[in-house]
Amino acid sequence: MTTCRHLILILMATLGLMLAVAPGHAQQPDVGDQPGLLPDDSVELDPEFQKQAVYYRTTEAPGTIIISTTERHLYLVQPGGRAIRYGIGVGRDGFQWQGLLNITKKAEWPDWTPPPEMIQRQPYLPRFMAGGPGNPLGARAMYLGTTVYRIHGTNRPDTIGTKVSSGCFRLVNADVADLYDRVLVGTKVVVRQKPEL
Repeated sequence: MTTCRHLILILMATLGLMLAVAPGHAQQPDVGDQPGLLPDDSVELDPEFQKQAVYYRTTEAPGTIIISTTERHLYLVQPGGRAIRYGIGVGRDGFQWQGLLNITKKAEWPDWTPPPEMIQRQPYLPRFMAGGPGNPLGARAMYLGTTVYRIHGTNRPDTIGTKVSSGCFRLVNADVADLYDRVLVGTKVVVRQKPEL
């Protein structure tokens, strides 16, 4: 009888272990963090998330970047009450944040070194990946302060307008290259959960 109970306990433990690592559980990558995936440039963005000039009231100076995570838009403030608005992908639930930072570094076709926190959540990720079309950071990256967060491109343009990242802000490669050319190291970046009133 005792042997039967032990066997049942072993079988239950084995089943539990199999379920814990089954496909669809924590072993799947964050959407957009798939190394080696080439971007599908034929994806057409919803008009809401296409780059456009808009009227935009703010007290921030021209040249400031304002990110509205709830709207999933990044605004580059222009003179005369206008801004260039880009559609973005933002952090998934539990990975959204707000604050005031500056761009401390810019890189073209940046290398990717996933931070330790991401490796802990997704141990299958590479520890380093050279820049290029299959890199999840895409064509450009602008590093925010001393944090692990960046404004960057993506090899998953279909994620623009969604909340799936680990806290970074992603744009399609054409848009991130456009933004990259318009801003300098030192640019002020305001990240807001709610729109400015």
